[in-house]
Amino acid sequence: MLPYLLVLISLTVNAQTKLLEDSTLFDFWVGDWNLEWINADGSKSYGTNKIEKTLDGKVIQENFRDPKGDAKGISISVYNTKQKTWHQAWADNGGSYYDFEGALVDGKPVFRTKEKEVNGNKIIQRMVFYNIKPNSLTWDWELTKDGGKTWTLQWRILYSRKQ
Repeated sequence: MLPYLLVLISLTVNAQTKLLEDSTLFDFWVGDWNLEWINADGSKSYGTNKIEKTLDGKVIQENFRDPKGDAKGISISVYNTKQKTWHQAWADNGGSYYDFEGALVDGKPVFRTKEKEVNGNKIIQRMVFYNIKPNSLTWDWELTKDGGKTWTLQWRILYSRKQ
């Protein structure tokens, strides 16, 4: 029984390590999505996000649209096979730009910014993907001011795949 248990533990650890280094970590996100979220004033908003693989399937390209708020954004995400790291660049029509690194954190795919000190606060922002199912997922935008010890939800988007 003990050798079987050791093999099982080894396979589990190897599978988790492979997933951390896997170039398909964010493939669940590829698709045509309807989006829904609650604004700060309590009203609901809706948008779309088209996520597709491009450049010989090596790059994931995002096209976000919020028709009501006229917000538009794009990102490209790529897995660096030499460094075994994920990277994403985001830009939008409001002039925002973010540079993220991606990884699996506590079993969830995450993109996060590097730490930046602002007024004595250690600011990091991140996107967390969870509740991932074939036709839906939840995406949270979170912020920390203490270098990652505690996180505050800034924005939650519910994704549902277009049929």
